[in-house]
Amino acid sequence: QVHLVESGGGLVQPGGSLRLSCAASGFIFSYYAMRWFRQVGNQERELVGRISAGGTTTYYVDAVEGRFTITRDNANNAMYLQMNSLTPDDTAVYICSVLDLGKWGQGTQVTVSS
Repeated sequence: QVHLVESGGGLVQPGGSLRLSCAASGFIFSYYAMRWFRQVGNQERELVGRISAGGTTTYYVDAVEGRFTITRDNANNAMYLQMNSLTPDDTAVYICSVLDLGKWGQGTQVTVSS
């Protein structure tokens, strides 16, 4: 059974940093590309970025390019999202996904506020 569990969210001041984690289980993690999404309220989920199965290729949407970094540790079935220079517009629930399997985590709340 596929399981994705995010952690690391919280309240941070504008300009601050957070590192989110996604712990994966129930599938061969190293076979699949992974993605981070974010969602504000009932709005549609927005893609944040993607990392290839081997971790060598990443993609970011323009809104986070240069500020966010996605990495993964295939030996430990984990993915990370390093978020720097956070702004209030980054406030959202951050959700990891293995889209090819149609699976999503529950998400972790990130709030950027002074």
